[in-house]
Amino acid sequence: MTRTPPHDIAAEQAVIGSVLLAPRLIADLARVVQPEDFYRPVHAELWRVLTRLHAAGEPGDLIAVAAHLADLGSIGRLGGVPYLHTLIAAVPTTANGPHYARIVAEHARRREVADLGSRLTQLAGSGADTEDVLAAGRAMLDAAPAQAWPDPIPLSARRAPRPFPVDALPSWVAEMVAAVAEFTQTPADLSGCIALAALSTAAGGRAEIEIRGSWREPANLFTVVVLPPGSRKSAVFTALVRPLLAAESVLIERTRPAIVEAELALRVAAKAADRAANAAAAAVDAGGRDRLLADATAAAMAAETITVPALPRLVADDVTSEQAASLLAEQGGRLAVLSPEGGIFATLAGRYSGAPNLEVFLKGHAGDMLRVDRRSRPAEHVDRPALTLGLAVQPEVLRDIAQMPGFRGKGLLARILFAVPENTVGRRRIGADPIPGAIADAYAENLTALVVGLAGLAEPAVLPLSSAANERMLAIERDTEPRLAPSGTWAHIVDWGSKYAGAVARIAGLLHLAEHLPSGPDEPISAVTFEQATAIGAYFAEHALTAFDDMGADPLVDDARHVLAWIERSQTERFTKRDLFTALSRGRFRKAADLDPVLNLLVAHGYLRPAPAPERRGAGRAPSPGWLVHPEVLRPAGTVQPISAGRAS
Repeated sequence: MTRTPPHDIAAEQAVIGSVLLAPRLIADLARVVQPEDFYRPVHAELWRVLTRLHAAGEPGDLIAVAAHLADLGSIGRLGGVPYLHTLIAAVPTTANGPHYARIVAEHARRREVADLGSRLTQLAGSGADTEDVLAAGRAMLDAAPAQAWPDPIPLSARRAPRPFPVDALPSWVAEMVAAVAEFTQTPADLSGCIALAALSTAAGGRAEIEIRGSWREPANLFTVVVLPPGSRKSAVFTALVRPLLAAESVLIERTRPAIVEAELALRVAAKAADRAANAAAAAVDAGGRDRLLADATAAAMAAETITVPALPRLVADDVTSEQAASLLAEQGGRLAVLSPEGGIFATLAGRYSGAPNLEVFLKGHAGDMLRVDRRSRPAEHVDRPALTLGLAVQPEVLRDIAQMPGFRGKGLLARILFAVPENTVGRRRIGADPIPGAIADAYAENLTALVVGLAGLAEPAVLPLSSAANERMLAIERDTEPRLAPSGTWAHIVDWGSKYAGAVARIAGLLHLAEHLPSGPDEPISAVTFEQATAIGAYFAEHALTAFDDMGADPLVDDARHVLAWIERSQTERFTKRDLFTALSRGRFRKAADLDPVLNLLVAHGYLRPAPAPERRGAGRAPSPGWLVHPEVLRPAGTVQPISAGRAS
């Protein structure tokens, strides 16, 4: 046979390149593809090297592999370091590594079948008896390995995103985050995100990050952690938010004398204005009345210029949009809504008013001017509002908010940094060590210093990027833009992805202020700090994909899950396209052709295989295409890992 055996060089390159970029993938991919499955001998040898390094517990990244091959003296024979870079460049996204591996394995099986056919062809052409050829063919088929069903690739290959990078936080914050996570036996994601919200509360409205030109980002964040009930969310909030309340008390004590003085001055001025008005009213002659009226007007205007400061308030819990606007105006534009529950979302959706009201939260994140006019109250104006949001919600709340009117369309969800950590309930260690007093004290002292230090600023501190940090920012923008294209990996969350670079800059500003107490406002943000912010930003990017996937942001994936649910209910091992179209709702699939992209996706992820076409007999319409179902889809719940959870990739 002279035809080129089945193979896909691009897929082979993408498999190896994915592991060079993300060495953690090797454990999963090695279960799908073996060295002998690669068509190119160079790829087979590279795969053997990668699996050996993994088995020995040694790193498998580009630098380590290049050094290992150099030690073996085989790097030149395998294409040298430039070819390793070529392999990396061939990877569109490491999230699809399992898919590339299945392509390689499938082509290997096809080559086995082709080889089997070649041997039968040679045997048939050798003049052997027909019955002997048939018997040999049956023996070969019996000896041929059955085509295995590799584990299906989760519809979202992002089901176990990376843990929170605690080391990227300033030391006094990182130590507190780690200690709280240990004591409460909760994922560090929860305490890490709430700590960022605490820093945002301290700096919100008091600092801006100057990126370039007129592009500035306020130093406030919206963070939402998704965890099931019983995850000790309240304990984590208490540990990390209580120091903010203590800092609030410090501000109150510092402001109280000014409040007393202003109240006294206002009473004196008001009485003086009343006396002047009474004198003007009692004047007899016109000339005297005009002079006294002028004095009364001046006294009244002097009284109006006296403003009594409001008692400082940093944190609110479950507030309406109207209350949030009033508090922002009262507090000079700074306010945080911190809560271990997600009730604020129902409030924003119109629980009390009957209509969604998101404007305060949208403008409070962006820093856009906020002006509220009401019939019963004076107009409220906030020039640069800075609202912080720090919540921990249950998974059901995450799914609910995606359906709330305006939450996606008006951009609220695009402003949220989501975290969907692994649940630790059922695996928590009993009797964990409490938070060391020195760590808790340092956290409280530094957080209070940050709050108090920034509270005295008349105008927000401007934090410019150093030239090196600006280069890193440009790299993030260049990396992000292709992901937002219609075919990019963030196409279904383009609203969130469009704000990603700005979110990284905001995180960098908060890390900078926390790291450089008290001189942060006087120094530019360094490249080191920006790199730490980039690590946290990458964490939130992975978790955003998971969160939006859980919210059904990708309609194709949502449709694929709908089809899988029908297969699980019906327990069908094989079906035709006509069967599926007949069984499903016309509200979701209006015509049979609408099923094609869904079925293609399920085949690509290994949940389905095309069934052999039945023999066509006579005239008439061709049989409807059929599919075979992966056995794991049909197993009873609880006997295997749920297909919707999948393994990390």
